[in-house]
Amino acid sequence: MATVLKASPIVKQYAADLKQECAKLKANGITPFLKVILVGQHPPSVTYTKNKKKFMEGIGAKCEILKLDEQVSEKVFIETIASVANDKEVHGLFVQLPLPKALAHIDVGQLVPSEKDVDGFHANNLFKVLSGDCGEKALVSCTPKGIITMLKHHKIDVTGKSVAIIGRSLIVGKPLSMLLTNLNATVTLCHSRTTQLKEITKGADIVIAAIGKAKFINKDYLSDDKKTIVIDVGINYDASGKLCGDVDYDDVENHCSHITPVPGGVGRMTILSLAQNLIKAASSLAKDS
Repeated sequence: MATVLKASPIVKQYAADLKQECAKLKANGITPFLKVILVGQHPPSVTYTKNKKKFMEGIGAKCEILKLDEQVSEKVFIETIASVANDKEVHGLFVQLPLPKALAHIDVGQLVPSEKDVDGFHANNLFKVLSGDCGEKALVSCTPKGIITMLKHHKIDVTGKSVAIIGRSLIVGKPLSMLLTNLNATVTLCHSRTTQLKEITKGADIVIAAIGKAKFINKDYLSDDKKTIVIDVGINYDASGKLCGDVDYDDVENHCSHITPVPGGVGRMTILSLAQNLIKAASSLAKDS
């Protein structure tokens, strides 16, 4: 049976470190402050923002959710981001996605200053990763950062490993492919137009599913030696309404060496990464002030 890569013990360990770092900043008169812009009442988004606020406050940081009506105009939306971005008391800012259709065309990552871009979507932060940074200078996209943290915690060295990432989004697939390449893995970035997907994943040491299709990956996509490490990024609901990932966990768990659960895996690592980015941003802005 596979080793289950649960987030709880990792989050507990790192949260203790973050509490200490936050306390040091507060002792110097700086309270790390995150503002979240939430448009509408999309149920998963409401839940995600509440969870993020709870975690930030748990480490001693300040977090405020700024709620906007779903029918908010583009002008007001952009002005709101600019107002928060220019607030010197705010160290981190992100817009909860997805946005309503009327605003979905806006590249919000470029509206947030790179030094407050705790989501890691700004072009400056992405370019630093593209240039070889693994988080030393850049604020790295939260889900990719969380996956790397999880692998390192479990002493899974990706050097020389073959990695198949399924999904090429700017939120996960693309920045993750750059991070893993920086760590000397050999990465194949797969997507909806990829041919012979099963052949690619069967030949991979690590398979990372980030496509948003419930239980898409089953044992047929994995190597017969049962040594594949499976990272499930997906958050979906199956036919019975139960939360699940992009991986058919029950079908795969006895055909791989390691696997992340859903829930309890990558999702919690993403929130941890957001907190790490907030503390990093607050520390950097404090030095520059």
